Amino acid sequence: MTIAETEQQIIDEFANFDEWLDRYAYLIDLGRDCPQIDEADKTDKNLIRGCQSRVWLSCKYADGRLHFRADSDAVITRGIIALLIRTLDNHTPEEILNAELSFIDAIGLREHLSPTRSNGLNAMIKQIRTYALAYDILSSGKARS
Repeated sequence: MTIAETEQQIIDEFANFDEWLDRYAYLIDLGRDCPQIDEADKTDKNLIRGCQSRVWLSCKYADGRLHFRADSDAVITRGIIALLIRTLDNHTPEEILNAELSFIDAIGLREHLSPTRSNGLNAMIKQIRTYALAYDILSSGKARS
């Protein structure tokens, strides 16, 4: 499934909820299904800076694709990172770098987050893109402009 197809699937799922309390409950459910990071990977190296809650993100590169695992000590934050992983996991660095992630605004997520959670969302996206950029450079052997 492409990133755009996954984004549309998420938009369609969130369209089933009229109230934001229901959407938050769904986010919490998604967090329970988040691909869990190994306890050994819950290190300062994998801690995302800029999040109010603690969020750990690990990234592995295999067969030209990135594979993410995460955890958070906050249930809604775990749901947010689960959405990002669902969208971007098992894609190439180039696909991740080119992803618009328009589903975030389409489902109204950014506008319903507190400023600190919104900063955390931006920090999560930045960390995922940093991994993608690093592996893109490593796999291509050249710097990206």
